[in-house]
Amino acid sequence: MSQATTKPHDLAGPTGDPLQLIDVDHVRFYVGNAKQAAYFYAHTFGFNISQVADLTTGQREEADYLLTQGNIRLLLTTPLTKDHPAAEEIKRYGDGVKDIALTVFDAEKAFEQALVNGAEAASEPRTLSDKHGSVTVASIKTYGRVVHTFVSREGRYALPNVKNGAEFMPVFRPIESPVNEYNKQHPCGLKYVDHCVGNVEEGKMNEWVEWYENVLGFSMFKHFDDKDISTEYSALMSKVMASGNHLIKMPINEPAKGKKKSQIQEFLEWHDMTPGVQHLALRTDDELASVAELRRRGVDFLKLPDTYYELVWDRVNDMLTRHGHEPVREDHERIKELGILVDADDEGYLLQLFTKPLQDRPTLFFEIICRRGSQSFGKGNFKALFEALELEQARRGNL
Repeated sequence: MSQATTKPHDLAGPTGDPLQLIDVDHVRFYVGNAKQAAYFYAHTFGFNISQVADLTTGQREEADYLLTQGNIRLLLTTPLTKDHPAAEEIKRYGDGVKDIALTVFDAEKAFEQALVNGAEAASEPRTLSDKHGSVTVASIKTYGRVVHTFVSREGRYALPNVKNGAEFMPVFRPIESPVNEYNKQHPCGLKYVDHCVGNVEEGKMNEWVEWYENVLGFSMFKHFDDKDISTEYSALMSKVMASGNHLIKMPINEPAKGKKKSQIQEFLEWHDMTPGVQHLALRTDDELASVAELRRRGVDFLKLPDTYYELVWDRVNDMLTRHGHEPVREDHERIKELGILVDADDEGYLLQLFTKPLQDRPTLFFEIICRRGSQSFGKGNFKALFEALELEQARRGNL
């Protein structure tokens, strides 16, 4: 690997740590048809179809569509040749997440440090540049099919400029779509990626916990065992890994023993027994408005029994009162109408709701989450959520 040329930020950031993470740069999906998938996510979830890189911009091996909403950037990639690595992955796994890309001060230095820490390279550093600036990328492998790409940006391609609409990388160009104007008039209010959940094989969770600790310097933020996350039929274990500034959170799930098949095992079986990203949690500041708009657009959410709301308010408000917090301020009846889950801890409360799978294979889905102080993940909802998931598994013949 050639040595990097000297750059103004070669001190690796304010902390001197080359693995200091700035943001989730983007989440890359491998999809069968990026043009069509872009319109699904734009119409259904309110993402703007912002930029494209394809044959018309000089890109010969893949087509990329950049979707944006708030500080969320989804990159949809479709192979244009049979030899592109995405072609085989789409055949094996269907549409899904390939890459959780992380903005750093110097991608090459971050990559080199990750290798020293025990990571395996996925792709060597390379720099895309033109007269406007440059973007350097380098990738490491994590669980299953997933990679983390380190991204450092200069000039016009610096992240603050990209957030304000500048080109994502060289070869990308802005794209106009009528759906963008519609989304401006009817916002869904999604702000950024709150967390990204990975499913791994039984017995492998702790290996990947150690990997995130040793390679990226993450620490364990929360953990849940089968006593926390179980029903009569199925269970899972989960540990939440967080970057040093808690900006980036990566829960890791594994199946636990149960009478029937857990949602994690179902995911693995429909994902060629390969670990991968189970869901992305997307943050909103107004859960009721976001869920109402998403439902209006046709998003399929999990359905909870009405009995859930007979019990939830006493549990949640007792917890909030005990820790000196205000009760849930959103309209309780409206929460029930929209089917939203509520939970609380010693820091406050949260509102959350989970979609059904986003494609025909029961793999990837989204979570819509709003935090009112709580930094947890809805532990009090796990049983109700699992029962709802099991109903869907039974309908699919996979329980």
